[in-house]
Amino acid sequence: MPIPNNAEFSLSVASDDFGCNTDPRTGVATGIVSIYRRPLPSTNLGFLGVDFTSADKRLNPTIMWDGREPSLASQANDATLGHAQANGSPNNDQLNQIVSFETGIFTAQAYDSKAKNLTGANGVAGGPAPLQQQLSEFYPGVNDPIGLNPKGTPFTSLIFKTYASWEGMLGGAGLTSDQAAVARGEALFNNTKFAITKVGGLNDELGIASISGFCGTCHDSPNVGNHSVKMPLNIGVANAPVDLPPGVIDATGLPVFNLACNSGPLAGKTFRTTDPGRALISGKCADIGKFKGPILRGLAARAPYFHNGSASTLLDVVNFYDVRFNIGFSEQQKRDLVAFLKAL
Repeated sequence: MPIPNNAEFSLSVASDDFGCNTDPRTGVATGIVSIYRRPLPSTNLGFLGVDFTSADKRLNPTIMWDGREPSLASQANDATLGHAQANGSPNNDQLNQIVSFETGIFTAQAYDSKAKNLTGANGVAGGPAPLQQQLSEFYPGVNDPIGLNPKGTPFTSLIFKTYASWEGMLGGAGLTSDQAAVARGEALFNNTKFAITKVGGLNDELGIASISGFCGTCHDSPNVGNHSVKMPLNIGVANAPVDLPPGVIDATGLPVFNLACNSGPLAGKTFRTTDPGRALISGKCADIGKFKGPILRGLAARAPYFHNGSASTLLDVVNFYDVRFNIGFSEQQKRDLVAFLKAL
């Protein structure tokens, strides 16, 4: 992608193992930023939060990692012209058919090799059918933690109730050890409280250095796990390898860019990153390293993780959050969280 004309920053290439960002003859940056991102799932798209009636743009959808598309119809049109290299745009009827098809596809884990049947055993609600029903209860801002819920309903950290019936059976008979691990993992996801610090798009936006929150503070959509509002965040995944927690996730081989802020509120600051993120769309230094929070369903089939694939396994994901926010999970708790995430 090209650097926006209105960018508050200038960009230089610090390292580029594959030579995609520099002219091989001169070693000078080409002005086109080549970055590496995982493809997002093309299912469960009805939960992206389409609401064009609201004056608050944060209730509009976040489509693609950097939120560049204002709607699924726009994304379909751009993909037709770009990826498919069509000679012209689809007409409105064709775009409506594409969006209708996309928003009618639901995926979720229905069977686990260890916990077995996830779609009704003892009343659990795994699989895509309950997720399809969940869409009728979803709206932009549902369960939002920072007061953007248009219905005024207060936030709850009890994001996932998929395995609530198994949670109710913990300590008694009737669950296998693997089903109990899934139930404990869901409870950990919902109930573990920790200090959220230095998250761009949250702490700085609210002016609160430390927020006492939960996993669901950022993954707030009920039984889905993405943001119900447009809230791209920087949790540090796009940091240069030298700035990442050692031994947790692996960003080696990715290009590293230096972004010097020349104007705007952050003028004078320099950032080092493997992906400028939302800043490549907005041109704002405050958006450097910010990405959407993806839908969490069907994770078992989606390795590697994060926008750049820097986490090879779900255990790597859990370890990153544990170190990043100093949560202090035990090894058993980490295994339980992984068992739960694999059951989504």
